[in-house]
Amino acid sequence: MTVIAPRGDRSLKVLPGSQRTRLRPYPVFLYGSGVASFAAEFVWSFLWITVRLLAEIVRGGAHAVQVCNPPDIYWPLALLCRALGRPWVFDHHDLSPEVYVARVGTPNRWVTRILTAFEWLTLRTATEVIATNESFKDNDVRRGVNPDRVTVVRNGPAQAEIARRTPASVVDATPVIHTVVYLGVFGPQDNVEGAVLAADALTRLRGRGDWRFVLAGDGETAPVLRKLVADRGLHDVVEFTGWLDGPEVDELLHNATVGLQPDLPTRMNHLSTMAKTLEYLGRGVPVVAVDLIETRRSVGEAGMYVPNGDPAEFAGAIDTLLTDPARREQMRTIGLARFRDALSWEHQADAYVGVWRRLLAKRLRHTEGARIPAPRAPADNLATTPRHAHAGPEAYRADAP
Repeated sequence: MTVIAPRGDRSLKVLPGSQRTRLRPYPVFLYGSGVASFAAEFVWSFLWITVRLLAEIVRGGAHAVQVCNPPDIYWPLALLCRALGRPWVFDHHDLSPEVYVARVGTPNRWVTRILTAFEWLTLRTATEVIATNESFKDNDVRRGVNPDRVTVVRNGPAQAEIARRTPASVVDATPVIHTVVYLGVFGPQDNVEGAVLAADALTRLRGRGDWRFVLAGDGETAPVLRKLVADRGLHDVVEFTGWLDGPEVDELLHNATVGLQPDLPTRMNHLSTMAKTLEYLGRGVPVVAVDLIETRRSVGEAGMYVPNGDPAEFAGAIDTLLTDPARREQMRTIGLARFRDALSWEHQADAYVGVWRRLLAKRLRHTEGARIPAPRAPADNLATTPRHAHAGPEAYRADAP
């Protein structure tokens, strides 16, 4: 496998935890903040990915391609690869038009139409589509994709990636200081500001003595969030950790009392499965979230739901859980069971590898010594990003879907 993606840790040549996954990064000097700068960033990425992909094709190392979004701009490369007989799989794990609307608040209708057209072209030019949940599959089918060409593969950690503990019952081991966690990206669409305001509201409900709020992650709204914490005088109860690696995520979540998903009830969030929430479930952390369609499908009774995502609603739900260890223990047990029995990567791997067995079978029959690996590992000889990359080597960057 070859991963083509923006530059991360320059010292890495092989993806940590893998044996043969080569990293082929490209530099990024401009990060978009408006229509013009986003367009420039996308053009830059498109050109670099085109160069890297063509190099892989020429040297004979690209049997197939899996492309991830957003933005949905790589469909011309799909036409090229399919003309060369290479399967092109679109990994649909973000609704690009809806992400744009969520980020800007008041969208430009022409930008929205262009993004919707790009999504349609990306879906229709793909050999097959991998959708992150049933809502995404429904969206893709409405865009004209044959349902038989869409496979649902949920994105979440594997059980083997999570450090196992056998803690005492929450009822018998209530912590002196409760830890409320937000884990993930600080972006305009993530409503991390709502988490800070919920912490402010919580100080009025129960004081400041027995809890702390940990914001684990980073992103473009981090400076605004730090200023908000300073303006509200919350330094004693709100902590910023920056990006965390895998063991640090385990340590944080195994000691967390509540995990917060502050995403507001937008169309994007209703249809998305939040990666951070699956991380919470995998460690048995009770979840507080807005009552969203896909969140409820994933979390079930392991969550406490609020209707609108107002900071006071979040604070009230958190306060309820902090004072009810028996309920937290019940939610912990349910969450662990849902993750173990349905949501972990082990349950998704068969469907994912099945796509590549089907698409690559004919080509690999003519490749001496080639084989399609067993489930729980991505298929070899793919030139783009892997479906599942949990708690990356340099930083934890959990985000929707």
